[in-house]
Amino acid sequence: MTTVQQLAGVTIAAAFGAAANSVAGGGTLLTFPALVGLGVPPVAANATSTVALWPGGVSSMLGYREALGGARHWVRALLLPAVAGGLAGGLLLVNTPERRFAQLVPWLVLGATCLFVMQGWIARRLRPAAGEAGAGLAASAASPNTRAQLLLFMVSVYGGYFGAGAGIIMLATFGFLGLRNVHQMNGLKNFAANCFNLVAAVTFALSGVVHWPLAAAMAVGSAIGGHLTARIAQRLDPAVVRGSVAVIGFASAGWLFLQAR
Repeated sequence: MTTVQQLAGVTIAAAFGAAANSVAGGGTLLTFPALVGLGVPPVAANATSTVALWPGGVSSMLGYREALGGARHWVRALLLPAVAGGLAGGLLLVNTPERRFAQLVPWLVLGATCLFVMQGWIARRLRPAAGEAGAGLAASAASPNTRAQLLLFMVSVYGGYFGAGAGIIMLATFGFLGLRNVHQMNGLKNFAANCFNLVAAVTFALSGVVHWPLAAAMAVGSAIGGHLTARIAQRLDPAVVRGSVAVIGFASAGWLFLQAR
């Protein structure tokens, strides 16, 4: 039975997770370990976090509507790989034995944290070409092909299965495919993430692995954290937030490795 302390704990974790996502990303690295630490089995913790944090992703995506204006062909091309990948990843998770997933989780959290730490380096590698004359998305990559859709499908499978770090992988994939407008890349990343997270969340809900009282509390915390952060984001130092999330991510990975022994 869920206690008041558990509800309060995940609400606070979700609020900080939403705040981290608004400023520096990596919110899942806060919410997932918090749920596991409260005794929620890893598969249920991952599913619950995905369901609860999806509304915050929608709000983030809406902020990129203008940037996506010239990328409609990529939005259309992303839809099928993201939906199919989210479904495949969600089904893969619910069919992964709890013990096997518990063994994978420390490596997934460690890998996601490493990607999070490398996010700045990846952004700097992608940014130099972002200021090209008329650097619209269509100018940098005229048409997504089958290879692009296959790569994006693979990233979406990972996103539906675990999710932490999927956005960073998606940005790196866009860069590999030749996209150069960072704002549009972020918009496309958010669009794809919302697609595969929605399908995965529905899959988790139908499979009965979501801890609904905790998911509801997290949704409230996420909404509050995202709303407040939107007002004060300009006053926060992203480097401090990013460093804090990285420390928590590495500490969580170490704790999870010890728990898996």
